[in-house]
Amino acid sequence: MKILDIVGTVLLVSFAYSTPVTRTKRFGKGGDVIRGVNLGGLFVLEPWITPSLFEQWNGSNRKVVDEWTFCSELGKYECTRRLQQHWSTWVTESDIKTLASLGLNHVRIPIGHWAFAPDPAEPYVQGQLPYLEKIIRWIGKHGLNAVIDLHGVPGSQNGFDNSGRFGGIEWQTSQQNIDRSIQAVEGIARVAANYPTIVDAVQVLNEPANWGLSVDQVIEFYKRAYTSFRKLAPNAIMVVHDAFLSPTDWHKFNVPGWENVILDTHNYHIFVKDRLVLSRDQHLQATCDDARNVRSFNTQLWTVTGEWSLATTDCAKWLNGMEKGARWDGSLPWEMNGPVYGGATCSGQNSIDAWDHDTREFFRQFAETQMDAYEAGSG
Repeated sequence: MKILDIVGTVLLVSFAYSTPVTRTKRFGKGGDVIRGVNLGGLFVLEPWITPSLFEQWNGSNRKVVDEWTFCSELGKYECTRRLQQHWSTWVTESDIKTLASLGLNHVRIPIGHWAFAPDPAEPYVQGQLPYLEKIIRWIGKHGLNAVIDLHGVPGSQNGFDNSGRFGGIEWQTSQQNIDRSIQAVEGIARVAANYPTIVDAVQVLNEPANWGLSVDQVIEFYKRAYTSFRKLAPNAIMVVHDAFLSPTDWHKFNVPGWENVILDTHNYHIFVKDRLVLSRDQHLQATCDDARNVRSFNTQLWTVTGEWSLATTDCAKWLNGMEKGARWDGSLPWEMNGPVYGGATCSGQNSIDAWDHDTREFFRQFAETQMDAYEAGSG
């Protein structure tokens, strides 16, 4: 079972903004707090989550780094064959049953635009929807709710492999990209409408990168998506991502007239210098500080941490991209031009069996501290 923890983020700041978005419903079977996981790597490939699918190209001169290049290299027939095998085995009903037994209440399902708004000129393949609906039925059978997340849009909203295509941020370069994104939102909304007691939320865009996009245009997209989404799934919650903006800018997403909207923020301690260089005690303190942000803004929009992690290094294989190194040991070029500290190594970082008592105790504390912090918001 390859499942990533879901559930606030970043800096200390106080908020005093206009009237909050109206909130009239609770989170499905979860009541007032979302506790769940992401089904990462299922319908949008990421080499670090699904390395076995990419291993044949490791060390080759063929740059297969994401789902776009995976399907481009294999061709549509072979890509379809391999992905159907993947979709049918990556997540099983037993996995969903296990999640339910752990007391969770939501499952977030990332999926790409190509499942709903295909373009024959693109290498992506289709066929995801029967597998998506089967998983939704399992989720409902075992007493959970689903969040369907539009994880990638045409042109890529962030240039990450998790958008389907690694490289440039080209989403806003054409109206056609925006229109197809709305088409994908509408497709997801129709699925949500077909399972109204199970799919209680839809995320209309994952992780738009503010450094490569117009934030104003992102918000205009959210407004258009809200209108389209509400016509098709009037009773579901809409989720918007914070575009990696500072909490001081979160008020931009508090749009007058909206009802039942969640602000999603993602909290990792490994991709920016300010977090990566922290000591163990500082990681815990930074997380406690994060709680103040989500607690404060949760009075304006429900604020949920849709992705988070216990990682304190970026040493996981291909985490930063296919065949790319790590900031931690300096094998990936970054602002420090070397390792986090002299002698920092990725050797043994991922060997959980080798962790000593103090390391295990830290990660237990780190998990508990993050969960407490994010539930200062809405989960």
